Amino acid sequence: MHEMSLCESILDILKDRAAKDRFKQVRRVCVDIGPLSCVEPDALRFGFDVVMKGSLAEGAVLEISRPPAEALCLSCFKTVPVRQRFDTCPECGSETLQVTSGEELKIRELEVV
Repeated sequence: MHEMSLCESILDILKDRAAKDRFKQVRRVCVDIGPLSCVEPDALRFGFDVVMKGSLAEGAVLEISRPPAEALCLSCFKTVPVRQRFDTCPECGSETLQVTSGEELKIRELEVV
């Protein structure tokens, strides 16, 4: 379960930001997880609670957003929604899609004190 190591990386980021921005506690962490990121939201939520225990983010709420995945069709040059890699273009049927969003895992917002 690589989500545990992702949570450890999130904690490292929180510690770095706390040192730079001088906050003591994290109350809420909002993350974007793209549907093509290979991150399981429920596993990340479980790992978050475990990893944050005893840290500046203990008890913090993890809010997960799932932005849609999109790709640029290299045949008709339209940006189209995709559900998985190797989808075909819903506009022209082409198989030449370049993913432009949906692979991200990023911290979008923090609530701190």
